[in-house]
Amino acid sequence: MASPDVSMNIPDVESMAKTFDTMADVAKAISKALKIIITTLKAMAFISMGATTALEQFLSRIQPRIEKLGEKFEELSGDLDGAIRSYRDGDNTGSQRFA
Repeated sequence: MASPDVSMNIPDVESMAKTFDTMADVAKAISKALKIIITTLKAMAFISMGATTALEQFLSRIQPRIEKLGEKFEELSGDLDGAIRSYRDGDNTGSQRFA
């Protein structure tokens, strides 16, 4: 039984990896901005007599999830880059066996 051909459109996969990397950067920036906003809202809670507390609590629940999402995007980008390297290296080492 013959093994199936394995092929990869490397430029498309590189583009996907770059997109995930960009999304990771955006998610990290949003997470940092939310941390600053949360800190500001906590400080303002005393002045506003608690009016900003609900918003601060809401954002405090969202921020860790966005941070985790950024980590996942970064992981996916690394996985795609690794797949490209493995595909290229495997092709080079495999073709050398028959030279």
